[in-house]
Amino acid sequence: MNHDARAPLSTPPHPIVPGQLPRQPATRTQRLLLLAGILVALWLALQLFASILLPFVAASGIAYVLDPFCTRMTRARIPRGLASLLMVVGLILVGLVFALLLYPLIVNQIGLLVGHVPDYVRGLSAFAAKMIARLQQHLGPEYVDAKLSDLVSGQAGAMLSFLAGATSHLVGGGYALFNVLSLMVVTPVVAFYLLRDWPRVVALVDSWAPRRYQGVIRAQAREVDRILSAWVRGQAMCCMILALFYAVGLSIVGLELGLVVGLTAGFLSFIPYVGTITGAVVSISLAFAQFPTWEGVVRVCIVFVVGQILEGYVIYPRFLGDRVELPAVWVIFALFAGGAAFGFLGVMLAVPVAATVGVLARFWLRRYLTSPLYLEPPQ
Repeated sequence: MNHDARAPLSTPPHPIVPGQLPRQPATRTQRLLLLAGILVALWLALQLFASILLPFVAASGIAYVLDPFCTRMTRARIPRGLASLLMVVGLILVGLVFALLLYPLIVNQIGLLVGHVPDYVRGLSAFAAKMIARLQQHLGPEYVDAKLSDLVSGQAGAMLSFLAGATSHLVGGGYALFNVLSLMVVTPVVAFYLLRDWPRVVALVDSWAPRRYQGVIRAQAREVDRILSAWVRGQAMCCMILALFYAVGLSIVGLELGLVVGLTAGFLSFIPYVGTITGAVVSISLAFAQFPTWEGVVRVCIVFVVGQILEGYVIYPRFLGDRVELPAVWVIFALFAGGAAFGFLGVMLAVPVAATVGVLARFWLRRYLTSPLYLEPPQ
């Protein structure tokens, strides 16, 4: 048989028109392969482009948070592009004001830390030696000898010197400074374009959903959005309040680095218990090195005890409550797993992924509890 070389090898007898139902429904294998292909593609994209995705992920988070405010402005007959520009510029101005107000104080306290490292080393070494002497007095020299005392006091000073050197290296590192500058330049630009096109992006992604499961997918997406938005708003308010409380409280009790330690403890509070534990350990260690008596250490401990009471009984119930269906253990695991897999990018993606997985797990659990697999009686 003779065939024209320019003719296509095969011509579909019934070309599929967009919006027209196919003649044969998709099989379960095809659906599973499609889902597996999407997950593998996302994983490969994260693995290949993890080093450059941080500004884009941060911009997506900013656009997600600012979209409700931008939508309200568009309802007031303000063009979407102008509203997006005003929101991004306003966010930049707030960040600049915050940096200009706190940057001199933070730099001053970091310089104070570097300058007082020898004093802190001597203070911690003297405290460790005193405690070893008391243990030796009570337990006897056969249990606690002089070599152990020298070892403990020397290691305390070495640890503090290492922390101070690492802090100064991180602050002054050129590579870290380049990453921060690129993040500050690229993120606002990408956030503006994402915020301006957010409704069209959402509509486009919604149009890709399979028609058979469109209602289910939309319902689960709304549930994820409800939980994630409540967590982001509530957690942001909690972190700011706790950062302000710890910074002011530690400064009032006289801790020299109270501002930096308090702000760090408050902002790390988005990881349950990690911010408070980190701030308490660092503050108590600095208090042992700074204050000659136990009174200063007790005052620092009181600040964190009061902070924990406010966090557990006032702040979190008020701003988070029962709206966020994210258990603390699940959030901690997601943050550490994301950090181990993709670094800081994984930390930023951890909570959205945890919220999505939680919603899907509850959905499939409800389906399982109403399925014959669960309801079938024993033979």
